[in-house]
Amino acid sequence: MVSRRLLRIKVLKALYGHFKGGDKTISGSEKELFLSIEKTYDLYHFLMQLFVEVADFAQNRIEIGKQKFRPTPEEKKPNTKFVDNKVVDILRKNEQLAKRLYQNKLSWECYPELVKKLYTRLVSSQYYIDYMNDAGRSFEQDQSLAINFFTNEIEDFDDLYQIVEDQSIYWIDEVEFVLGMIVRTIAKFREDQPSYKGLLPLYKDESDVEFAKRLFRKATVNHVQYREIVDEYTKNWDVDRIAYMDILILVEAIAELIDFKDIPVNITLNEYIDIAKYYSTPNSSVFINGVLDKIVKDLTEKKVIEKKGLGLIDPLSIIPEE
Repeated sequence: MVSRRLLRIKVLKALYGHFKGGDKTISGSEKELFLSIEKTYDLYHFLMQLFVEVADFAQNRIEIGKQKFRPTPEEKKPNTKFVDNKVVDILRKNEQLAKRLYQNKLSWECYPELVKKLYTRLVSSQYYIDYMNDAGRSFEQDQSLAINFFTNEIEDFDDLYQIVEDQSIYWIDEVEFVLGMIVRTIAKFREDQPSYKGLLPLYKDESDVEFAKRLFRKATVNHVQYREIVDEYTKNWDVDRIAYMDILILVEAIAELIDFKDIPVNITLNEYIDIAKYYSTPNSSVFINGVLDKIVKDLTEKKVIEKKGLGLIDPLSIIPEE
């Protein structure tokens, strides 16, 4: 399922689109926000299918080798450990995966060269060589190969990133988040996996839907009020030199600090400081850290920021969000 971190980023992008989009309505921008989250789920299925595509490519090579006029001994009796990988079989039979790919017209059919490159990368890796040379066979080995494939071959594969960005504007900067979802999915697979289950849901539960909706609404409806807070605590800075994305990050963080009383302050601060590292300028995280620190101290004293329940718990004593 999508993490709270990704939901915060999705809200940030939706805020940017809303305020830079001119005459957009809040309800219209909210629909686009949830469409973008759905698109992330599409990417989850789309990338998951890549492991099957590479296995199918390997199977085709085996069949071509067998049909040669004078096949080599290796081609006559090929090592089929990879093409018989049980994780591949689970994914190939998974009803949810097949349905999502079909309904949303998601296919790697137009990218045979990419599949071939991934196969070449895979078979030259040491973990693949060790896997194929091990005469034993276990489901854990098959799982490990699949996880290694996604963590080692996909994450830094520039060709893939280009295709993903060309496919959908909603998929930019999301491959790493989705790979984390895929790895968690495969780690939970079992050998006797039913064909109708096994993939993660889009949301952990309804509270995540409400979190994204409420955070976006609070940040837009109270934008003027929260922007005034930002202006007050940045009045010693040259306004023209403050990145617009920094302002949006601060507004969203203030919305969460004030309106989500059950989320501990430190979790909110850490989340937005980290988000600033990737979605704004190189110095933004330090700037946002300093501004938010002052805002939290003052607004807590004024009881504008008040926490209750889980929000009062030291975040170090609870399990961090995924």
